[in-house]
Amino acid sequence: MLKRIVVGLVLLVLLLAVVLAVNTWRQGSRQLAVQPLPVLAVDKAAAAQSLAAAVRARTVSGLLDGPASDAAFAALHAHLQQRYPLVHAKLERERVGGLTLVYTWKGSDAAARPIALMAHQDVVPIAPGTETRWTHAPWSGAIEGGYVWGRGTWDNKGNLIAQFEALELLLAGGAQPKRTVYFIYGHDEEVGGRDGAVRVAALLEQRGVKLEMVLDEGLVVTEGILPGIAAPAALVGVAEKGSVSLKLVAEAAPGHSSMPPAPGQSAIGRLARALAKLDAKPLPGGVAGPARAMFEALAPEMSGFQRVALSNLWLFGPVVEPMLAKGASTNALMRTTTAMTILNAGNKENVLPGRAEAVVNFRILPGDSATSVAAFVRATIGDEQVKVEPLGEPFEPSRVSSSSVPMYEHIQRAVREVYPGSLVAPGLMLAATDGRHFERVADNVYRFTPVRAKPEDLQRFHGTDERLSVDNLAEMIRFYHRLLQLAAGV
Repeated sequence: MLKRIVVGLVLLVLLLAVVLAVNTWRQGSRQLAVQPLPVLAVDKAAAAQSLAAAVRARTVSGLLDGPASDAAFAALHAHLQQRYPLVHAKLERERVGGLTLVYTWKGSDAAARPIALMAHQDVVPIAPGTETRWTHAPWSGAIEGGYVWGRGTWDNKGNLIAQFEALELLLAGGAQPKRTVYFIYGHDEEVGGRDGAVRVAALLEQRGVKLEMVLDEGLVVTEGILPGIAAPAALVGVAEKGSVSLKLVAEAAPGHSSMPPAPGQSAIGRLARALAKLDAKPLPGGVAGPARAMFEALAPEMSGFQRVALSNLWLFGPVVEPMLAKGASTNALMRTTTAMTILNAGNKENVLPGRAEAVVNFRILPGDSATSVAAFVRATIGDEQVKVEPLGEPFEPSRVSSSSVPMYEHIQRAVREVYPGSLVAPGLMLAATDGRHFERVADNVYRFTPVRAKPEDLQRFHGTDERLSVDNLAEMIRFYHRLLQLAAGV
């Protein structure tokens, strides 16, 4: 009897091994096969000088006073007009919301639905006290060591200049698109896009424009960032998270610190207990949606156990998910995240405060909502004496765009042709973009920045020593040049 049980177990293990092997083998490469593309000649030096000039225009959104802000944007606009004469001669140019620019490249086929490429002109400020930590002054636009240095080189003037350079090259060659292309350049993306992208989307809707695709800034061409992937991996954001901030308020009778109430009954104690519960219980998640699509696209390019595990999540999901949850970025792919960002209580060391407040920010995974997050928080805290109030205006996560339509394939092909040997996979954008405002006028919104990024580059994003390599800028120009050929029928 025991022998039969052992034999049966061995057979089951062998059967499982065969199933895993076959399923792994069946998950063949999902990468688009492309032919080598001749390298487009680009004037790298001139493009770098153009980006440097754009950096020197201090287009910080939301902080400068009116005249200073207007002057900075005026300087940028003047530079664009001077550097790109064909764009300004052949495309219709509109200003929306005062400073946002919209260029229309009219297509020859009225039946073909338009597309839109986006970037934004504004940048974030320099953190006070960090100016001297920069290798080159943050507004210098210095070109040194093969890089253009300064605030906005990566976010997002590199995209802006690359698109203008690509378009000017196409126009110089007499290009005419079959499909109308809108180039949309917001001026307030870093503060929500209310006067820029929101108004442009409303204007297009008013005109009855329905876009086939929007491509905005987003995920990048990662190098050495994804475990198990040696090749460059371009992640195309097919969705982005939403955001809601909740204020937690606990109140109690104020008094002297010499006579505190029972444990957990003070305002601070009650609030601390609520925060501890939230910290100990993250929102539920898992490898699903865009995260699952990403791993399914990349798993066939891996080797060993990683390939087997990610190709058979039906079995290894309970093992894989806790491992992914240990990393901040991979954890954020799987769930709505909880971030405690502000805490206020008391103003004197010997006085018990009557009120304690905390702000918790949640980045909402597609499938969750601001309402469901608030309900989860209240249920987790389980204390009606801790008030949970919305702070500001939340925005919901985007819908998930398709990775099996021609426009996505155009992006994939352009990446594979311009970045030889690279992999392409759908991904989830963790931060917010202007692209989210265009869902009502576009079938699919994608979020991708064609810039190579290594682990050490990520801290430069909104940080110190932001820079973009001249070679990378040239690749970005080639990407947009090729994408316009494919997607607009140039």
